[in-house]
Amino acid sequence: MIRITEGLSPRDLKSQVERLFFVSEHKIAELNAKWDARNGSPVYTRAGIYTSRGWTDWTKGFQIGMALLQYDFSDDSPFLDTGRSQTIEHMPVHLTNLGVHDHGFNIVSTYGNLLRLMSEGRVKYDNREEDLYKVSLKVSGAVQASRWTQLNAELGYIYSFNGPHSLFADTIRSLRSLAMAYQLGHVLMVEQDRRVSLLERLLQHAETTARYIIYFGEGRDIYDTPGRVAHEAIFNVDSGTFRCPSSQQGYSPFSTWTRGLAWIILGYAEELEFLGHLDESVFEQYGGKKKTLDRFLNTAQTVAEFYIQNTPLDGIPYWDTGAPGLSQMGDYLSRPADPFNEYEPVDSSAAVIAAQGLIRLGNYLNSFDGSGKRYLEAGLTISLNVFSEPYLSADPNHQGLILHSVYHRPNGWDYVQSGRKIPSGEASMWGDYHALELGLMIHRMAEGKPYLAFFLNTR
Repeated sequence: MIRITEGLSPRDLKSQVERLFFVSEHKIAELNAKWDARNGSPVYTRAGIYTSRGWTDWTKGFQIGMALLQYDFSDDSPFLDTGRSQTIEHMPVHLTNLGVHDHGFNIVSTYGNLLRLMSEGRVKYDNREEDLYKVSLKVSGAVQASRWTQLNAELGYIYSFNGPHSLFADTIRSLRSLAMAYQLGHVLMVEQDRRVSLLERLLQHAETTARYIIYFGEGRDIYDTPGRVAHEAIFNVDSGTFRCPSSQQGYSPFSTWTRGLAWIILGYAEELEFLGHLDESVFEQYGGKKKTLDRFLNTAQTVAEFYIQNTPLDGIPYWDTGAPGLSQMGDYLSRPADPFNEYEPVDSSAAVIAAQGLIRLGNYLNSFDGSGKRYLEAGLTISLNVFSEPYLSADPNHQGLILHSVYHRPNGWDYVQSGRKIPSGEASMWGDYHALELGLMIHRMAEGKPYLAFFLNTR
């Protein structure tokens, strides 16, 4: 269980965040200077050097987005120039990629950050540039929403790259692309010019995920522990019937892959912020705004509590709660995670993702009745630890920023250093990006600057 540091505030992490961005400055510049785009996109490090590997090209937006986040923190214009030029050069093909569930990663991290910076007055306003960002986000949201399996009148989901039968936990964060396109006034046009609401698809995907990916302790099966998350749900697409939980990157369908858990925490928390921003009137056909927000809040709190209870003292999780080697490690939850153990790797990328979700959940609750203190302090506690050694890499010869991240343990894709039995000491593009996103959010909170949100905060 996480040992939450009570009384911790964003200001207490100011020096850690400043060091994070000091270290990242060199790493971002070096990677962009040395990376050959003909090799695809950087995914994770092997012996400290970024390399490409994966099913789909889902990390390019993180590489480019890191430069934009660095600019956001530092006002160092070369990073803005890099982020802008590489977005224009490399990301258009991703706008119309019908084969992935990753638009919320690739597109919102690039075009979305650029639009946000312009709307905040952080970059010079240009109406043609703004139009480009808006049209791109509209296209992305509609394309993502078109990758759709309808189960019945109330349920459906954006299906994973495995096919129409497959719903992934991590796709919850691609709802950002639907949300932004909806906010910009866009719809999905289908057969006979039928106009499909992107908000409706967002809500249906979130509800389907809550019912079939997340457990609430309601007796769904004998492993129904509240807050547990399956990586994948499998459906019979002919009948719309749920068949079974599954997993691609976790240990089993009946354990919890912690990065999938982290995506769920963050996805529901940030969508709570977005939905809370909308007018009451748009929820009339969905049973009212309160009903919708209550469902998202209950889901977010259920998974947040599971994370807090099933993670070591420092908030850094092992890669799966059911990983078999954990049985050899004694009472591993009663001490800080050990990335150098001989049995199971930790996943620092899950930590930075979950920390952001916990902070957002805490802020959301605090905006109503101050009841989010525990979640806010839990997220800050994790951040304090993951922004320090042995996780923060200050080694200029290592291209990674946040160490001890894993990609695909079951497939054996992660690099194992000489003399070691399990992966350790390596970084991932999603872990590094989300560390900067987390750091920027904390920095803005500490400085009293505009709150970092993926959508356009017009209030």
